[in-house]
This record gives sequence, structure tokens and C-alpha cells, in this order.
Amino acid sequence: MADTQQVDAKAERKAAKLAQRIQAFSKAHGGAEGQVAYIGERGARIVLVGEDGAWGDLVAPTYEIAGKAVERSGITAHESFDGEFAAKVRTGAYEWKRMAGIQVGG
Repeated sequence: MADTQQVDAKAERKAAKLAQRIQAFSKAHGGAEGQVAYIGERGARIVLVGEDGAWGDLVAPTYEIAGKAVERSGITAHESFDGEFAAKVRTGAYEWKRMAGIQVGG
């Protein structure tokens, strides 16, 4: 009996492309961990934190695609961006200046 489930080829390609980008980030930063957060109609945000403290993010069109991408990439996925995970992020001068500018209306 043939499999009757259709695979959304476009979604699979998007997940594969995101997984490649996650793997590239991981390789560039000595490994990485991530967390997927639903951001509404826009999809899901994949927050990445490298072993060196560098961070970045990607946006996927759906939560399911984001989850597949993280799974395929092989990184550790966290359920939430809790204190222990957030403490691994290292911010630089740019982030501190930007945060200060937001506080003073800049």
C-alpha cells in the first residue's frame, strides 16, 4: 500500500535551508543551542546561542518548520529561554549602546 500522506515539498526545502544556516552558525561558534518561539502569524523565531556566547536568530514561516530545522541541525533545543540558557549569551558594546539608547528614547 502506498503512503497517502503528501509531503509539502516547499516546507521541506525551507526546513532544510534553515537547518543548513543553523549548522553554519554552530560551526562558526564552536557549537550552538537554540530555542523556538511562536511569534504569531509571522511564524516562529529560532534563537541561537553559540558556545562562545555569540547569538543570532532566524525566522521560519511556521512553528513546525522551525522545529524540523532545529531537529535536522542536530543542536540542543530548549523549551524556553530561561535564565540558565540566557546566561550563555555574551553581549557586546553595540548591544549595550542600543539598549541604553532605547531607555533614553534613542
